[in-house]
Amino acid sequence: MEIFEGKTILITGGTGFLGRSLIRRILKHNPQAIRVFSRDEVKHYKVQQLFNNDERLRFLLGDVRDLDRLRRATQGCDIVIHAAALKRVDMIEYNVGESIKTNVIGTLNLVNACTENKVKKVIFISTDKACEPVNSYGACKFVSERIFVESNYSRGGPYPQFTCVRYGNVMQSTGSVIPFFAEKIKRQEKIPLTHAEMTRFIISANQAVDLVFDAIKYGIGGEIFVPKLPSFKVTQLINVLDKIYGHKSEIDLIGVRPGEKIHELMINSSEIPYTYEFKNNFVITSQIQDYINEKNAIYMLEGKKLNLIEMGDFCSKDTLVSDEEVSEIINNSLFRKN
Repeated sequence: MEIFEGKTILITGGTGFLGRSLIRRILKHNPQAIRVFSRDEVKHYKVQQLFNNDERLRFLLGDVRDLDRLRRATQGCDIVIHAAALKRVDMIEYNVGESIKTNVIGTLNLVNACTENKVKKVIFISTDKACEPVNSYGACKFVSERIFVESNYSRGGPYPQFTCVRYGNVMQSTGSVIPFFAEKIKRQEKIPLTHAEMTRFIISANQAVDLVFDAIKYGIGGEIFVPKLPSFKVTQLINVLDKIYGHKSEIDLIGVRPGEKIHELMINSSEIPYTYEFKNNFVITSQIQDYINEKNAIYMLEGKKLNLIEMGDFCSKDTLVSDEEVSEIINNSLFRKN
């Protein structure tokens, strides 16, 4: 993709699962440099080894809580992808202040650093939990989305263009439910399940990266890109994994955890009137309309605007697929090398 050729890209939280997936794909498109920003020096070393000390990678120790460090890290950047965050819902419920420092203040720091350095494109990695949030993590991500959207209105010039992407847990990512269940099944242990009717969206690492690339390519600033995704019942997932590993698991219903939703919500009814269907995504546009130039927005010209009659919201309980489809998705994505 020409959007990366000869460009300098910064990825905050770049040593995490999504960061590594982004690095792998972007390196194929001849970037000038990829700056990997993370506070964990051990992960930096592991990523260096993973990519065979590729000379296009720059490893920057730092924390998004540190504005001065971000000012230096974003100098000369063409594209910034903001993936750094504290993500554990249960842990954050008991450490709300720390989540605010990283997930809200850190985002504000990044926006200010990118604005000062006139970075052209800045992408924020959000979560379904930011849509009608019921936990501290989701509330912090909701505020961060608002920071990104509003910053297009108050930036004082044409750049940066601040755009968000919103999705749920990636299948193979650290802490996601599929590898957790798989390990339990392989050990023939009980599967802890919080609620028998729980549903979740399915997204692979490649789909998550594709979404980020679409936001960079098509976004003009102020949007939230949401992928069109299928969903499954968590009990379906357990049945599929049982078949893969040849074992019948015993389920232990443990009750809903603090801050946990039964169903994932990607787009709520208040956002639908501002949403377009475009290619494999939905695009939620800003309610602050002053800076939007419709002639420059491909999704407005080539997409279809939604309304409440067509779609009340985009929720995981409404896009369920069969066990066979879940099995195919897992086998094609989880057990294949990217």
